[in-house]
Amino acid sequence: MIPVRMMRKMVWERSMNKLSRGLSSSQIRKPRSPSLVSLDLIDEWSSTFTRSHSHPIQKSTANNDTARIIDGRSAAEEIKSSIAIEVSRMKESIGKVPGLAVILVGQRRDSLAYVRNKIMACHEVGFRFSIAELPESCTEDAVCDALSNYNKDASIHGILVQLPLPQHFDEGKILNVLSLEKDVDGFHPLNIGNLAIQGREPLFIPCTAKGCIELLLSSDVEIVGKRAVVIGRSNIVGLPTFLLLQCGQCLQRHHATVSIVHAYSENPEIITREADILVAAAGVPNLVRGSWLKPGAVVLDVGINPIEDPESEHGYRLIGDVCFEEAVRIASAVTPVPGGVGPMTVAMLLLNTLEAAKRALCFT
Repeated sequence: MIPVRMMRKMVWERSMNKLSRGLSSSQIRKPRSPSLVSLDLIDEWSSTFTRSHSHPIQKSTANNDTARIIDGRSAAEEIKSSIAIEVSRMKESIGKVPGLAVILVGQRRDSLAYVRNKIMACHEVGFRFSIAELPESCTEDAVCDALSNYNKDASIHGILVQLPLPQHFDEGKILNVLSLEKDVDGFHPLNIGNLAIQGREPLFIPCTAKGCIELLLSSDVEIVGKRAVVIGRSNIVGLPTFLLLQCGQCLQRHHATVSIVHAYSENPEIITREADILVAAAGVPNLVRGSWLKPGAVVLDVGINPIEDPESEHGYRLIGDVCFEEAVRIASAVTPVPGGVGPMTVAMLLLNTLEAAKRALCFT
């Protein structure tokens, strides 16, 4: 005797087959939602966005007249000192040290500055360092070949492709070539996917997002239950920072209530004024004014924007996404640019590379 449930299923399948045979392909209703990739938009922060309706600036309710400066340099130096000790121990025990490789395409000034900092940091802690410099006109295959060579090199434990790449490159295709075990930047789709799924642990957490959380924790900033806003939704900073701050079951998530502001957000300053913790990562100089901030908020400025300055050694100086002079009057704590999130990003890269080397060399 056929069970009732199976009989119902058979009847339903027969009726659907009849229906599909009686309809032409144009008559069959298709889902209206397009592919997700076709919905992607580039965040172009227009001048009208940056000139949102201003509001009177309120001072912080904290006792001090100015915000506490979160010193990323000193925090990074402490981490680098502990890494150097581990590298010395590794060299004495097994005669090997961690190796980091960077692939640099083109001559972007900010990318060159980042790479210089990474080279100096590697020398400070005793890492081996290698760099593959390619012209902006090179092909994707050339970048993939450089990646493949480093994937095979046993002396290299961490590889990063300096982002952003020139616009004609498919970043996703290139990052897919990168060995998951050497993805110390944490951008491989599997690492990002494991970061997003509850109960999973990525091999590596993206360095800037990890650095932001480390700065909050080392500054004794309470995250659990607080309202956080991330400005910017890039794969490099905005998305992983959002994932780390939000609720979840993994140890690295911190149970804040998180919102994202992007270039298509309406009235962004209303959203940001609700934030106990604000992470600015839009890449727009002085986007966040004092009127955008909640009095007493903690502000992490990820932006590193070069502006022309003939008096500077390199002909330019760096400023953040947050108007620092206004923020220190409103916030309870704020990171400077430079000297805030940037040094911690490099420190987290070194830490990820050390972990990769220990894993590859079975060193504890």
